[in-house]
Parts: sequence; structure tokens; C-alpha cells
Amino acid sequence: MATTTAAAASHFFGTRFADPKLDTGKFQALFSFGKKKAPPAPQKKKQVTGDRLVWFPGATPPEWLDGSMVGDRGFDPFGLGKPAEYLQFDYDSLDQNLAKNVPGDVIGIRQETPEVQPTPFQPYAETFGLQRFRECELIHGRWAMLGVLGALAVEALTGVAWQDAGKVELVEGSSYLGQPLPFSLTTLIWIEVLVIGYIEFQRNAELDPEKRLYPGGYFDPLGLASDPDKFENLQLAEIKHARLAMVAFLIFGIQAATTGKGPISFVATFNQ
Repeated sequence: MATTTAAAASHFFGTRFADPKLDTGKFQALFSFGKKKAPPAPQKKKQVTGDRLVWFPGATPPEWLDGSMVGDRGFDPFGLGKPAEYLQFDYDSLDQNLAKNVPGDVIGIRQETPEVQPTPFQPYAETFGLQRFRECELIHGRWAMLGVLGALAVEALTGVAWQDAGKVELVEGSSYLGQPLPFSLTTLIWIEVLVIGYIEFQRNAELDPEKRLYPGGYFDPLGLASDPDKFENLQLAEIKHARLAMVAFLIFGIQAATTGKGPISFVATFNQ
């Protein structure tokens, strides 16, 4: 124990480590070789003071959700967004006179910095990082909003439920709102795969976290976010609608699997 404490207080690896806490967090053995310095610990965000809205009345938000992100309500019951901690080990002892080499002791704990790497297929070094979760939540929420709007609009205009639209396309050929398209369904799928794949590849090559969330700049053709105060309100409205749309489309899927009806036709059955 004294050896571990002394090693933790030394500057052998170019930084001063805190005392190891072996009973909390997510741990992974991380060995250091050579003279490479360990990266500095990430700076904590500024804590939000005053009355804070939480996802459930009386709920206590975890410490890593400090309310600094737009729409943060402290919802992380499984602790998925908790910063990962890694154990730092000392060198193993190499003594040729001994029959057994003693492994190095734990000398501290380190955390990976949430920096975006220039690798389009895996830009985040930490898979379960909070910034990556926010990016996935926002992107999936936007797709869900488009999906909910499309499911309602198509069923209202054509009478075909969203889960049956593919069957109609295979039988009658590719069309949109009853109008035939000049290419087959297979060609349409390839166009979507190539176009969306190229867009996502370019977006993942972006290293600025803010531009990753808003590729190409903020989409504001009407100038609604010209006021900085209104801009934060619009960001909050977007993330709220995104979460609501994801829940709504999940309900659409369960409803289609159990009743075989679309959302409009299912609601219409209650008026009959």
C-alpha cells in the first residue's frame, strides 16, 4: 500500500495520479510502456446552479449530467453516460535472479478525453461517451420526426399504412403519392444508400463537435435563431420533439405488429 501511494504521488509518467478507487466506475487494464505521457484528465463542465428540471419529480441526476447540455434532465438510469475510468499499472519487475517476476501495482486512474478523431468510421475514441450519445440522440430524433410525419402523411393521402407501403411498391412498381417514378425500387434503394452513405461519411470526417450536430451550419432559412436567447430555446424544442418522435414511432411499430393497422386507421376504430 505504501508503495502504491508513493507511486501515485510521483511524476514518473509525467502526471500526478489520484489514489485508486477500485469500487466505482468502469475499469479496463491499461498498460504504459516507454516514456509517453498520460493525457490530462478532462476538465469538468461548469455546474448549473439554481432550480433544475429533472425527468421525474424528486429524481437525483447523476454527477456526470450537470445540466450544461441543452435538454439535460438527468435521465441515465443505467449509467451508460458515466465517464469510463482506466487503471494505470506500473512496470512489471524484471529480475533474472528470481523465478517469478512480480507484476506492477496499480498506480492511479485515468480517463480518456472526449476528443473526436479523424477516422470517419469511428470518430470517437470512447464508444460510450456522453458527446457521442448526444449526437446519436439528435440524429436519430431527426430521422424519427421525418418518419412520424411521413407515416401520417402517406396514410392520410393514400390510405396505405406505412408498414404496407413496401408491399404496394413491389406489386405496382415504384411510385410516390400515387405518381409513378422513372426508376425501379431497386434503383431507388441504391440511390438512397449511396447518397446517405456519402453524406454520413463526410459528416463523420468533421472534427468540430458542434458542426457534427449541425452539418453545413445551422439550418435557419427563416432567420428564427438570429437572437442567441431564442436559439437555445429552439435547440431545446428540437431535442424535445426528437424524443417525442422516437417514442411515437416505437408505438407505431408495436401497434403495427399487434393490430396490423396504421396509426390513423387505428385511431379511427375508436370512433366507429
